Amino acid sequence: MDQAASSARDAHSLPGCYRHPDRETGIRCTRCERPICPECMVSASVGFQCPDCVRGGASRPGGAGSGEGFGAAPPPAAAQPRTIAGGTVAADPRRVTKVLIGLNLALFLVQLSLGDTFTDHFALIGRAYVPQLHGLEGVAEGQYYRMLTAMFLHGGYLHILFNMLSLWWIGGPLEAALGRARYLALYFISGLAGGALSYLLAAPNQPSLGASGAIFGLFGATAVLLRRLNYDMRPVIALLVINLIITFGVPGIAWQAHIGGLVAGVITGYAMVHAPRERRALIQYGTCALVLAVVVVLTVLRTAQLS
Repeated sequence: MDQAASSARDAHSLPGCYRHPDRETGIRCTRCERPICPECMVSASVGFQCPDCVRGGASRPGGAGSGEGFGAAPPPAAAQPRTIAGGTVAADPRRVTKVLIGLNLALFLVQLSLGDTFTDHFALIGRAYVPQLHGLEGVAEGQYYRMLTAMFLHGGYLHILFNMLSLWWIGGPLEAALGRARYLALYFISGLAGGALSYLLAAPNQPSLGASGAIFGLFGATAVLLRRLNYDMRPVIALLVINLIITFGVPGIAWQAHIGGLVAGVITGYAMVHAPRERRALIQYGTCALVLAVVVVLTVLRTAQLS
């Protein structure tokens, strides 16, 4: 009985990296199919390869460990390697992160060109009279688009600089680990959750903007992922603590957006990397839908309160 139970558990667990057996991973080398952890992944034209294949030890036809002979086709499973969250491994594992950074930078240039009138029309605000727009503005006035557009606006050079550096450092590796679709879902859900908590708790006339809510969500998901892979969590925890100190210590920062994004990122990230393979999509996207439902409920409650 014990042996059968152990075999059942092993069937549902991820294999360990061939160089670091204590690190579970869902990614395999596209050439030799050995499991590799993020530390051992080397980007290839399609997917990732292990260090041995990159050095040529397994890349020669019929070479040791290659599993291929002259004229032999690569294993079918190697055509679509999967990430630990079940996503497809992309040739460029940072493409979505690059697009998001590009969008933020492009809209920041628009802000600089068009001035405060543009920013006031798209920043997150509950309900307030905005002189530049000559009337009442805000989410409570039916401008729900502000929940989304505020995620791509910034209040100055330092604001966008720190946010985009954080997005590159944290977002890139996380995108490679989750896959594009799951990473994008995590980013927007975290940003919207941060906006919803800010809308709920902040003063109605207090504007907020920035990608910080989404980035704090990436921080939370990264901590969950590192825990899942048994990596050293101290660096990311230290960085998160520093950011939280700044959040609550510096006046003018919308702490509500940071906390809302962080909580949503932890919940969504946990579902992404811990969902069992046989029900992976159901649990992952079901959790995303649940968090979005909470966002909608908070937004509706606050709108009713302000109205």
